[in-house]
Amino acid sequence: MAEFSWIARSPLEKALVVGAYGARGTAAGVSLTEIRNFDLIQVMARRGKAAELGKAAETRFGVAAPETPKATQTPDATLIWSGPDQFLVLSNGGKHPSEPLSQAFAQSASLSDQSHARALISVSGEKARAMLAKLSSLDLHPAAFPAGTAAATSVDHTSINLWRGNDRPDGQAVFNLLVFATFAESLWHTMLDAAAEYGVEISHNEELA
Repeated sequence: MAEFSWIARSPLEKALVVGAYGARGTAAGVSLTEIRNFDLIQVMARRGKAAELGKAAETRFGVAAPETPKATQTPDATLIWSGPDQFLVLSNGGKHPSEPLSQAFAQSASLSDQSHARALISVSGEKARAMLAKLSSLDLHPAAFPAGTAAATSVDHTSINLWRGNDRPDGQAVFNLLVFATFAESLWHTMLDAAAEYGVEISHNEELA
């Protein structure tokens, strides 16, 4: 009889090999880090309830829900625009699970738990923009895509949610990507190939910094 396990596993568990990849001899130009322990809830306003949704978000998080392609950070969550009158709530595991949020938005929105349906990948380093430019048509120059900017877009024909987080302590930009779990391994290998000439540092963390 086949054995089944209900333990949640990373969609990159087999593909991600911690360590160096690609060009050697110099500091890695790209860092690829998978974040594994997070809650991700899709919040979508019900018809005619956009204003109520905005008020409920401000009551719950202390900030307005993003109405344009932005990612708004709070002390323990990030609200990521994902389309008109909808956003994603990303938090470290256990901070904002589905049930309490369902109660907070009961009168204004429909919620969908996407925590195990997506993979979260953080991209940084001196050559992060150059690598992403090979795979996306987005202009990621700091003047066009400052910290806090978000986009529902595609990378190498794979649909993703992309936003720029806070810079690293060394000043390098950080780009975060949410991709559907079924496409995560394919996208991971695509990014590794695109970054190989710059040298890649590969890792995984339990929480998003």
